[in-house]
Amino acid sequence: MRGKTTQQLPILLAVSVDSFVPPGHPLRGVRRLALEAMKELEPIFDNAYSRVGRASIPPEQLLLTLLLQALYGVRSERQICEQLQYNLLYRWFVGLELTDVAFDASTFSKNRKRFLADAVCDRCLQAVVGLAREKGLPGDDSFSVDGTIDDYRGLGLT
Repeated sequence: MRGKTTQQLPILLAVSVDSFVPPGHPLRGVRRLALEAMKELEPIFDNAYSRVGRASIPPEQLLLTLLLQALYGVRSERQICEQLQYNLLYRWFVGLELTDVAFDASTFSKNRKRFLADAVCDRCLQAVVGLAREKGLPGDDSFSVDGTIDDYRGLGLT
C-alpha cells in the first residue's frame, strides 16, 4: 500500500541544538579551541563596540562563522549565512539555537572595518592554531588538494 505524505505541523520541542551533534564530532574540539582563543580577544572586542545602543551580533559568532566557512570551503559569506539557517551542525558551531534567525551576510560587511582595524581574524586564527599546537593536535603529515576541473566541455572553455 502506498504511504501518504503529511504536512508537518509546528510543534514545541524541548531540545538543544547540541543534542544533534555527535559527542565525538571533530568540530567539538575545534569549537572549544576557538572559544578559548577568543577569550584573549575580549579586550579588543570591548574597545571595538559601543557600550550604548542596540546590541550587535557577538563578534565571536561572526568569527566562528568565518572559521566554519574556511573549514568547509563554503564559497561566500552569503552561502554560509544561508546554510546557517538550516544546517544544525553549523548552527551549533556558531552558537545559534533552533529558533534563532541566522544573521544576514551584510553583517560581515558592516563589521569588516572593525575586524581589519585590529587584525582580529588574523589574531583569532593564530590563537586557535597556537592552542592546537600546544596540545599536540596537528600532525606532521602534509597533504595537497587538486582543485582543477577535469571536464571543461560543459563550461564553454574548450
